[in-house]
Amino acid sequence: MLDSRPWVAHYDKGVPQTIDYPQVPVFHFLEESARKYPDKACTIFKGAVVTFKEMSAITDEIAAALVGMGVKKGDRIGLFMPNTPQFVMAYFGILKAGAVVVATNPLYTASEIEHQVNDAGIEIMFVMSNFYKTIKTAQPKTKIKTLIVTNLKETLPPILRILFTLAKEKKGGFRIEGGLAQGDIWMKDLMARSKGAARPKVEIGPNDTSLFQYSGGTTGISKGAVALHRNLVANTLQIKNWMSNLEEGNEIMLMAIPLFHVYGMVAGMHFALASGASMIMVPNPRDLVDVLTSIDKYKPTIFPGVPTLYNAINNRADVKAGKYNLKSVKACISGSAPLLRETKEQFEALTGGVVFEGFGLSEAPTATHCNPLKGANKTGSIGMPLPDVECKIISLDDGVTELQMGDVGELVIRGPQVMKGYHNMPTETENTLRDLSDGGAAWLFTGDIARMDEDGYFYIVDRKKELIKPGGYQVWPREVEEAIIAHPKVLEVGVAGIPDPYRGETVKAWVVVKPGETLTEAEIKEFSKERLAAYKVPTHIEFRDELPKTTVGKILRRELVRQHKEADNN
Repeated sequence: MLDSRPWVAHYDKGVPQTIDYPQVPVFHFLEESARKYPDKACTIFKGAVVTFKEMSAITDEIAAALVGMGVKKGDRIGLFMPNTPQFVMAYFGILKAGAVVVATNPLYTASEIEHQVNDAGIEIMFVMSNFYKTIKTAQPKTKIKTLIVTNLKETLPPILRILFTLAKEKKGGFRIEGGLAQGDIWMKDLMARSKGAARPKVEIGPNDTSLFQYSGGTTGISKGAVALHRNLVANTLQIKNWMSNLEEGNEIMLMAIPLFHVYGMVAGMHFALASGASMIMVPNPRDLVDVLTSIDKYKPTIFPGVPTLYNAINNRADVKAGKYNLKSVKACISGSAPLLRETKEQFEALTGGVVFEGFGLSEAPTATHCNPLKGANKTGSIGMPLPDVECKIISLDDGVTELQMGDVGELVIRGPQVMKGYHNMPTETENTLRDLSDGGAAWLFTGDIARMDEDGYFYIVDRKKELIKPGGYQVWPREVEEAIIAHPKVLEVGVAGIPDPYRGETVKAWVVVKPGETLTEAEIKEFSKERLAAYKVPTHIEFRDELPKTTVGKILRRELVRQHKEADNN
């Protein structure tokens, strides 16, 4: 049984077993940094700085303007924009008004937006001008009444603003020809309405709702995880306390992971604000030149990211040639997908920093486990539970029995960051948050298959729903992916089960080969046979130029299966 919490003995020096959580709303972190570090940069965007004091004042003005528009406590307000200072402004303006943030992936199509907007009941939405047309297309099928629109150039330095207007505004779709539709308003005009206004006097406590975080919908319909202010405050402080070598007020964070996702939102933005750290805003993490130039120029010390981003940097010729100085980076939390040893070691060699894998989910926004910054980083492990997080491994057979150390079962979690439930989905909430009759709060059933070792480090085996069963055997896609990615010519790989007339289901691998290399199906099968039991070796291999991924770099196995089936039917 796991009741002994063996992980606590392996915490880094200075990491507490338990934390005293203040009973405050999440915007308390911004207000405290504005008080302690008023003139320090809160955001840096292409050289333009917004200080903590300025950011706090701007968010007060936005909150006052929203209340002036009739926004009431508990109203849900949408956010549809990339990583820019405006995201931070709108996010905390919404929370200070007592409303609930619903941040949506700005790459979504109109039809994908409709479900989330209607489910959450959004009537007001903040949007970047290049996505205005997309939201207007979705609007007739939703209850959206007002769009608050901002242009990327509004937070650029003066010279870049002029260049942007001349060269990129129209080409990039940022110029709204003919102006805004009736009922919509520019964000800068909204702020002008309440210039110098104080934060509105709305009573906002720890048990008030702060966030609807929608799951990506890759495993079915997208679900809105409801987080309270105290959930976000707790997780922010768990992450801050875990970073034991942090120098408060002296760190600089590269914000390349999307802020609309809880990983970027909590492990990035909230953590930065709670630590008085400046955020270098990167709107598009796929623009590697911008990412690398930002590191070289602004010298970030903390770089939360995903393995695909670290891997892409590792494999760039100009990085290998030493064009960029990456040595400022001292700590990288890697999340959203398995971190492979080769990726970790190469990136650490480039930066001199430490890359350590963590784990989290939208239902516990965001982190629940992390490898230590100074202690043993175990390859393939998501690390240990954060302070105040309890964990069990539960039998897949009955969903109740707690398993022994080393046994494989479903990971269940209990902690102060766990969500209240899913919005408007009582059955899903009951299935996910369950009482195991051991006293205390309900346990969050993660849907992840895991095991724990003798030191209290956890290992994700795979997603419960993605188990492949060829001829009755059990094959975890992650295990096959790790075997294939070890091949020196393989850049990326995705593995999933596809229908098979003989075995019921069989293993297929989609492979991206490193630039300049060639590889055959036979070579991969031969390589796999040396590392895997025969029934785990892929029977089908497809070479691709790229793999479908979520915006945080997770390979979409279900999308690969869908594409395979579609090709099969044609």
